[in-house]
Amino acid sequence: MSKKVINAALLGLGTVGTGVYKVLKNQEAEMEKKIGATVKLKKILVRNLKKAAAKIAEPEILTNNWKEILEDESIDIVIEVMGGIEPAKTYIMEALKAGKNVVTANKDLVASHGGELLDCAAANQCDFLFEAAVAGGIPIIRPLKQCLTGNHLSEIVGIVNGTTNFILTKMTQENMEFADALALATKLGYAEADPTADIQGYDAGRKMAIMASIAFNSRVTFENVATEGITRISSKDIRYARDLGCVIKLLGVARNTDTGIEVSVQPMLVSEKHPLASVNDSFNAVFVHGDAVDDAMFYGRGAGELPTASAIVGDVFDIVRDILFQCTARIRCTCYKSLSIKNQEDIESRFFMRIHASDTPGVLAAIASVLGKYEVSIAQMIQKHKHEEWAELVIVTSRVKEGNFHDALLVLEKMEVVQKISSVIRVYGEEE
Repeated sequence: MSKKVINAALLGLGTVGTGVYKVLKNQEAEMEKKIGATVKLKKILVRNLKKAAAKIAEPEILTNNWKEILEDESIDIVIEVMGGIEPAKTYIMEALKAGKNVVTANKDLVASHGGELLDCAAANQCDFLFEAAVAGGIPIIRPLKQCLTGNHLSEIVGIVNGTTNFILTKMTQENMEFADALALATKLGYAEADPTADIQGYDAGRKMAIMASIAFNSRVTFENVATEGITRISSKDIRYARDLGCVIKLLGVARNTDTGIEVSVQPMLVSEKHPLASVNDSFNAVFVHGDAVDDAMFYGRGAGELPTASAIVGDVFDIVRDILFQCTARIRCTCYKSLSIKNQEDIESRFFMRIHASDTPGVLAAIASVLGKYEVSIAQMIQKHKHEEWAELVIVTSRVKEGNFHDALLVLEKMEVVQKISSVIRVYGEEE
């Protein structure tokens, strides 16, 4: 039997694209035995030919003309690592309509237009795979779509942004303030020059939309995800969390409830006993609960050149196997339900808050009375440091509808005995 070669094209040669090139080169000697064929990069689409030529051994495969790839019938797989919505969406749609299978790492695109792209792939009998769009090198999309389909999944909880996890780790372990930890993350290359998508929770929100859609078999887009970043977390919050036996993490939480899907990305207090509490630095982890598997956790490098390339090449190899056995498009869009998305104010959460209040008799009772009026039950209340006539109160609530809690906050903020509400952070999990 003659050697089988599958031609592929790579769109983009930045950090991740360069990683894909390296991993494919590193796998060349064993590819045929692993997957039954050899993957050959026939074309790489770049903007700057001269700059890209310095990164690879075969500059002749570089092009800045998308049509050269689209119209080449010998190219079976297109690997998109350009990022952004356009022109990536147009290129992917055109590739699928031309009968080319697609691998992408583009979480922005999949979170907002995944359904459309999956439908296009199915209509043209093509594979459209995106393992690298969530949690870098950690396998999670394939387990959700294949290994765990014997479950009814009810919850996914994840630390899915390495930048924010690195920042919170430094704040926790070295008592750094947010600005200093962000500066360090930028210096070490964990944070982009513009870190907004990371520190405001948008990056994690896109990943949670993708995972929730697959896990609950109902379309969830980024616009459905309530997001809150870590910019208001202080080292004092972290110290108080430690006093309560908790750490603060930016958590993505998706739940499938009887009244609809809940999906959010927010800083939360997590018990030190929970496995996610020990996930530090730039590592990611996803915790899944199903009716058959019970609890399972996926842990590893959530980003970076080679970890992300690992997931991409894994998808490429899967497509090669499908091509060889003529079974592309066998795993299609899994969103066969139309479940409602719950409004944030109807979601029940526990809350941690710090209040600076007048240190006079009756203040605690007055605050408790307001909370009770809005059905906010106090699980713990601790008076912390006193500063002149003001005392700092730390309150942890039982589960309460978020709408009720925020209504109570509006009243508390207007009370003469309350100087300010310094911090409000959700608490993950049930009361111990």
